[in-house]
Amino acid sequence: MASNAVARRCAMFFFALTVGVAAARYVTEAHAAGAFAVGKCGAYGQAYDFRGEAAARAAAAKQCKGDCTTVIMKRACAAMAVDLANPCGAYGYAVKPRISSTLNAATRECYKFGGKECVIRAWACDAKG
Repeated sequence: MASNAVARRCAMFFFALTVGVAAARYVTEAHAAGAFAVGKCGAYGQAYDFRGEAAARAAAAKQCKGDCTTVIMKRACAAMAVDLANPCGAYGYAVKPRISSTLNAATRECYKFGGKECVIRAWACDAKG
């Protein structure tokens, strides 16, 4: 009789643990959309951990001053690099799954478009990046 009670308690514990883990995963995945807006002269905007792509895109665009390009970063990171010698000149941006590759790619893009002293201006990752 005592072993049945222990078995029931163990079963209830593992059931509760499974439900808790599933709920935590659902909450994390529900906020997995982000956006990054970039523009001339170092203008940028960022939004991360939004429920949907449209809301993230609108929030990032609202922060960016001027004519900006907005990209989605879902389960990823985004970064922008500008030319330190001429902030209104060359710039580059990238979206990649990992922050290290994102920073490197944004810097390479800045140099590719004529930057002389490219540095990271801004970066962001969403919930999964």
